[in-house]
Amino acid sequence: MILNIALGIPHYNAPLASLQAKSLLQRRAGSDYFGSMADSRPYAVLFDLDGTLIDSIALLLASMHHTFHGRPRKPSDSEWIEGLGTPLPKQLTPYVESDEDRERLVNRYRTFQLENHDRLMAHYEGVIDTLALLYQRGHPMAVVTSKGNMMMERGLKFIGADDYIEVAIGYDSVHIHKPDPYPVRAALEKLEYRTDEAVFVGDSPHDIRSGNEAGVITIAALWGPFTRSALEPYKPTYFLDDIKHLPAMLDRITAKKAG
Repeated sequence: MILNIALGIPHYNAPLASLQAKSLLQRRAGSDYFGSMADSRPYAVLFDLDGTLIDSIALLLASMHHTFHGRPRKPSDSEWIEGLGTPLPKQLTPYVESDEDRERLVNRYRTFQLENHDRLMAHYEGVIDTLALLYQRGHPMAVVTSKGNMMMERGLKFIGADDYIEVAIGYDSVHIHKPDPYPVRAALEKLEYRTDEAVFVGDSPHDIRSGNEAGVITIAALWGPFTRSALEPYKPTYFLDDIKHLPAMLDRITAKKAG
């Protein structure tokens, strides 16, 4: 089930048959897996989208090249990647002459992205298996991204993650965006979780800043485009090389909390 916060409309998707018997309320209350740790419910797990759950880097760069074709001022690939996690209008602002010019570029970018989405999008190995395992263990999950809601939902469906994501916060869902902590807190409010019961997994400095300022545990996703050295100055709580190792990391975090 995905709750689209901007529209307030629930989108229901049937989970895998083997998981259907476990209701959301049962999962939130704790699962058999946690045993002696069941007195504290499983951590909520928030994810960024681009560079974390979906490998969209080729699509994003191709969209940028198409958008700026023939223009005298354009970002380099590295400059564009550095801005990932920033809302598109803000990312375009240094390269436009007016608000009208920016709006034209936004439309050009989004049209290209829509038309080429499935052709240029790629999967990160282990994402869906990891989400399925976290779902089975009772972790409620959300996405917090600066991507427009329509493309956010398309990306989640493309990789099959919409079966597991309960809440999705996109650009259109909120008026304040990352690196501000507001989108993270908005997701937790919808999940009915406190900040000390949540982790945020993201690949960019904006993700780490947003999560840190919100007061959640932050996990830097090193399988995305940002290196460890690029993320270290933002002081994530943990670094993770492979999403397949996330369940084990959550085990350690839970055990540490139980003390």
